[in-house]
Amino acid sequence: MTASPAEFEARLRQIGAERYHDKHPFHHLLHSGGCTPDQVRAWVINRFYYQASIPIKDAAFMSRVEDPALRRAWRSRIEDHDGTDQNEGGIARWLRLADAVGVDRDYVASKQGVLPASRFAVDAYVRFVRDKSLLEAVAASLTELFAPKIHAARIEGLLANYAFADDNSLSYFRNRLSEAPKDVAFGLAWVLEHANTAEKQDAAAAALIFKTDVLWAQLDALHAAYVTPARIPPGAWQPGTFLRAADT
Repeated sequence: MTASPAEFEARLRQIGAERYHDKHPFHHLLHSGGCTPDQVRAWVINRFYYQASIPIKDAAFMSRVEDPALRRAWRSRIEDHDGTDQNEGGIARWLRLADAVGVDRDYVASKQGVLPASRFAVDAYVRFVRDKSLLEAVAASLTELFAPKIHAARIEGLLANYAFADDNSLSYFRNRLSEAPKDVAFGLAWVLEHANTAEKQDAAAAALIFKTDVLWAQLDALHAAYVTPARIPPGAWQPGTFLRAADT
């Protein structure tokens, strides 16, 4: 039976309430000040792979969109991350965070030290958006429904607990507080309009669950490699390496 738009939106929001990665132990550790400097650096290095892949994912999506209105609406997502003449962009802001935590930005940008599981999870998301239906691709982006809450908590927690945290180093998260709501307002409205059968609603809900799994898997990899059992895979970043010259 097809749910009403309001009922289906409630279903999507419940997925976030149960499965969003703000509930992961690594985030609790990070936001409470429990991470060591090297654990924070590992998070910055691995999360960069996700940040740098977002505009690639969005470009793959747009390449399949025949509706000019949808392409126009989606285009700003790429600009928000890649930047424009007037906007530094999220990728550049993330590299400023890398500077602040003391890891070499060129190493971060090279993506060499990313954990295999982080790489596999993010690559799976890019393939999902490239290959699945447009409805599923847009629905997968709806983790943005829950992002402002985690960004606000992250800003508060990092400022309270880490010396590196200031307006400059946390500018990525502050900008997302204003960027994410406009994206999710459009994406949610589009999904609610186009998920107009029970089958399409099930597919959209499954896509959102898949995306929460992608985010959760990245944190599982971080926790296993750098917290416990602290087993770092070959090729992944090793603590104490590739630090900024001033921090070595």
